[in-house]
Amino acid sequence: MPQGSSQPPHRVAVIVDEGTNPFEVGVATELFGLPRPELGLPGPLYEVTLCTPTRAVDMNHGFFAMTGTAGLDAVDDADTLVVPGRPDNVVPRGPAVLDAIRRTHARGARVMSFCTGSFALAEAGLLDERRATTHWMWAKTFRALHPRVRLEPDVLFVDEGGILTAAGSAAALDLGLYVIRRDHGAEIAGAVSRRLVFAAHRDGGQRQFVERPIPEVADASLGPLLAWAQERLGEPLTVADLAARAAVSPATLHRRFQAQLGTTPLAWLTGERVALACRLIERGEERLDVVAARSGLGTAANLRARVRRETGLSPSEYRRRFGPASGERVMA
Repeated sequence: MPQGSSQPPHRVAVIVDEGTNPFEVGVATELFGLPRPELGLPGPLYEVTLCTPTRAVDMNHGFFAMTGTAGLDAVDDADTLVVPGRPDNVVPRGPAVLDAIRRTHARGARVMSFCTGSFALAEAGLLDERRATTHWMWAKTFRALHPRVRLEPDVLFVDEGGILTAAGSAAALDLGLYVIRRDHGAEIAGAVSRRLVFAAHRDGGQRQFVERPIPEVADASLGPLLAWAQERLGEPLTVADLAARAAVSPATLHRRFQAQLGTTPLAWLTGERVALACRLIERGEERLDVVAARSGLGTAANLRARVRRETGLSPSEYRRRFGPASGERVMA
């Protein structure tokens, strides 16, 4: 695991507006705000500030009240701004909240929304002509209110560079782990996900709403098959091999993956192999042909293409940023 940096932690501001959903605020603080001594780093990965437009804010249905927070001027020092959702999405946000979102984006900081927080980003004008997502139940309303946004209602999250949007509340965890992986690498993201007891990686393109039909047979769970495959990623596994192991046809396996994971067997297998390749690079393996072989990606050319698609970095850039020889961690 790369050594920590002497740089200050990445600063995250979370806007808590009237009616904000407590769950998404909890996700932000859980992902970015908690100390993580299990990582053995000299300091925290992130520094979180909760900020509100007024001195006291009642959250969704009055279950919680937020007091003692910073004001909205705290966003001016943030490297990342998180905007959680709220249920009254047809009610306009206050001008102070919209101004805070706009000026954060204008100076180049990263802006993220969780669940229906995308309504606030759209209202602030950040999403015009951009791809975005929101909770599937609000897709029709979102399109009616913000027709200039290229809404993708069937995915977990969308990365448009400096603007990222997550779908339903649990998808906030997926987006947060994705951001941690981009900022700090696969090893640290994996450690955070294990502490959360949550999947380390679900691709943003997976469907956010997965039907749960009655299983065809009692032992239709994919868990044992996934565990078996994860131990053999370096082998020339194919979808046919997975189907044979599960004692079903490839078509049946495909249906089970779509029903239980919202993705295809091949996409899942490729994602697991890329994650393993990233971990090998972080642990110091410099030979790309070895990384490609041990991760099951086959060739160095395929490794380069897959790692760049997943992380936005070439393997050499990924090594410089997250590898053990880098000396210091580069904060995003």
